[in-house]
Amino acid sequence: MSKTIKRIGVLTSGGDSPGMNAAIRSVVRTCAYHNIECVGIYRGYQGMIEGDFKEMGPRSVNNIVNKGGTILKSARSKDFMTPEGRQKAFSNIQKAGIDSLVVIGGDGSFTGAEVFNSEFNIPIMGIPGTIDNDIYGTSFTLGYDTALNTVVEVIDKIRDTASSHNRLFFVEVMGRDAGHIALNAGIGAGAEEILIPEEDLGLERLLDSLKKSKASGKSSSIVVIAEGDKIGKNVFELKDYVEANLPEYDVRVSVLGHMQRGGAPTCFDRVLASRLGVKAVESLIEGKSNFMVGILGDKITLTPIDQAIKGHSEIDRELLKVADIMST
Repeated sequence: MSKTIKRIGVLTSGGDSPGMNAAIRSVVRTCAYHNIECVGIYRGYQGMIEGDFKEMGPRSVNNIVNKGGTILKSARSKDFMTPEGRQKAFSNIQKAGIDSLVVIGGDGSFTGAEVFNSEFNIPIMGIPGTIDNDIYGTSFTLGYDTALNTVVEVIDKIRDTASSHNRLFFVEVMGRDAGHIALNAGIGAGAEEILIPEEDLGLERLLDSLKKSKASGKSSSIVVIAEGDKIGKNVFELKDYVEANLPEYDVRVSVLGHMQRGGAPTCFDRVLASRLGVKAVESLIEGKSNFMVGILGDKITLTPIDQAIKGHSEIDRELLKVADIMST
C-alpha cells in the first residue's frame, strides 16, 4: 500500500528553459489545492545536499508564470554523483519532512532522480524541461516552443540584412545531439538549407544546393545549422570552406547561443507547464512514482523514467521532406 504524501519537494536542475517557473507555480498551487505542503529546493541537487530549502505557498509563486529562467535556480552537482553526496541529500530531506520529489529538468536530471529513488525509495515524478525537445516520451518539452519562436524571430531579422547585402548567413542554433530546433525553425524561417546531427548532408551536396540557389535567382541564403551537426568541425570552418569553393558568396556566421534559453515563455509553454505540474502532483498523490509526465498528441501521459532516459526522440521524416521542398 502506497504511503500518504504530505510534503513535496520541487527542484529545477540542468540547463534552464522557459516554462520552468510556470511548472514550479503549478506544482506549488496543486499542492495547496490538495492541502499538501510544498518545499522549494534551491540550486537543484546541490541545494538538496546543502539543505537550501524554502517553504512555498500559493502567494510565493505570484507573477512568475510569465518569467523565463527558474526562481529556484539551477546547478550541476558533482557531489550528487557520489553515494556520500546522495546520502547527505537524503538526510536533509528527511529532516525537512519531505516525502516525495518533483524534478524539473532533462535526461541528466532524470538520471539523478532514478538513482536517488533506487537507493532511498523516495517517490519521484519528472517534468521535462529542456529547449532541445530531445526526451523520449513527450512530443514537447518545456521551453522548446519558446526557443523556436525566439530563433525564428532572430532569423527573420538576419534575413533583412542578408537580403540587403546579398549575403549567405550560417545561423547556428542549439542542438548538440538533436536537430529539432534547427529543423522546425529552419522551415518556419524559410531557410535554404538545414543541417542537423541526424542527417549527414555532406559538404558537396551543400555546395550543390547553394549553387542551385544562386542559379535560381536567390540573392541571399540562410543556412540553419544545429551545433551538433557533423558536416564540419565547427560553423566557422564551414564558412571558410564555402568561401574557398564558392567565392561569389559573401558569407557571415551568427551563433545564437544562450539567447535561445531566455525570454518569457510562450502561451503554449505556460499552459503545458501548468498541465504537467498538476499531473505530477496528482500522480504522486495516487501512489505513482518514477515516471516522467509528458504530452503525446494533446494527452498528458506518464512514461517510466528509465524509458525517458534511455529512449531516443526521433526526428520527423515528413518535416525533412517539407524542408527539402520548401528550399526549392
